[in-house]
Amino acid sequence: METLQFKTNIKCGGCIAAVTPFLNADENVETWAVDLESPDRVLKVETSHSPEEIELLIKKAGYVAEEIA
Repeated sequence: METLQFKTNIKCGGCIAAVTPFLNADENVETWAVDLESPDRVLKVETSHSPEEIELLIKKAGYVAEEIA
């Protein structure tokens, strides 16, 4: 497992509620959290997925995630 960080357009609790089923249902996602206080709305994901796979998962939920190097 590795912790990945992404800049997102997840802005509020409603947005988090929208992505929750996608991230919680994925067996390769251990834990995740969005920092709504951060200007970049940083999503931290502990996962065995590649960054591209997480970006695709967030896209399916209707949001944008861009890996922070």
